[in-house]
Amino acid sequence: MTKAATALLAFLFLAAPVRDAASADAPGKMTIAVPGIPPVFSGLYVYVAKEEGFFKEHGLDVEVRPFDSGASAAQAVVAGNVDLSLSPTAAIVRMVSNAGVDLVGIYGQEHPDWLLASAEGTGSKCQDLKDQAVGVDSVGGARAAALAQFLRPCGLKVEQVKLVSLSSNVGAAMIAGQIKFGVLHTDDVPVLEEQMKRKLTVVSSIRDVDPQSHYNLLVATRKSLQTRRDAYVRAVASLMQAARYIADPKNADRVAKIATVTGRTEKVAKEALRTFVQIDFWQGRGDGLTRANLEKAVKTEQDLGGIKPGKEPVAYERLVDRSISRDASALAGKGR
Repeated sequence: MTKAATALLAFLFLAAPVRDAASADAPGKMTIAVPGIPPVFSGLYVYVAKEEGFFKEHGLDVEVRPFDSGASAAQAVVAGNVDLSLSPTAAIVRMVSNAGVDLVGIYGQEHPDWLLASAEGTGSKCQDLKDQAVGVDSVGGARAAALAQFLRPCGLKVEQVKLVSLSSNVGAAMIAGQIKFGVLHTDDVPVLEEQMKRKLTVVSSIRDVDPQSHYNLLVATRKSLQTRRDAYVRAVASLMQAARYIADPKNADRVAKIATVTGRTEKVAKEALRTFVQIDFWQGRGDGLTRANLEKAVKTEQDLGGIKPGKEPVAYERLVDRSISRDASALAGKGR
């Protein structure tokens, strides 16, 4: 090779654009953990983003992995086994406040649909739960955190009931007569009533006890955000597009079909979707990281004892990074 050719090759090599490790993966691989086995409705927009090609559109190859609970999913993120998890806000607040874990919220769900229900029929009330078995997802999970709020108005604490960890199978255990009380999602109710041939008693709803609540955070480690920021922006953009897709009535049949991953029939899923869309369950325009809601969630955990005495409650600026969702929103606006 001549000196001129060698010099030309060297120039071309040096002039070529340098890509980071994430963009070099085409498409970038990611694993997102969702709560519940089978998955609960909160994780539906992750499945929609995958099935409708929104992740692929943004250059991502995503594996969706269900976990027993969102709390265990968050632990998998900390351990480096998954890239992102959809996890209960209360659990993340406790993990960061009590142990200083390296987690940060980059997208959220502000409107939980939790219900405390009884299979006993009419007359059940909060005080009746003392010393009773109550179905939750896991100790420290989203349902258990909601239960603590349900018990508060009648002066009970979680320690005064018997928690039964059932992942997303609380309804099935109530149908089987294994437990009388359970923390349920809205879509659980028609299924239980159909199977049991009687009405459930809704003891309380989360909106009754905590109107300004916060449900889930999509979390990653701060270290991962620093090394693969672009991939996380693209993931959130995909979920924003999925949320908008779900909210569009013309997509109801397709979304209901995808929602059968939750174990619901298409008919039940389609009926439930109307309720979820009405409460803006999956936020396609905002980022679900409103300061007032999240600071209220931190205060609630402090009041309930979820944050241990002597531990500093996590500050809003430490808990979330809104720059990811800001850039994702701009990117999602260019998508279909």
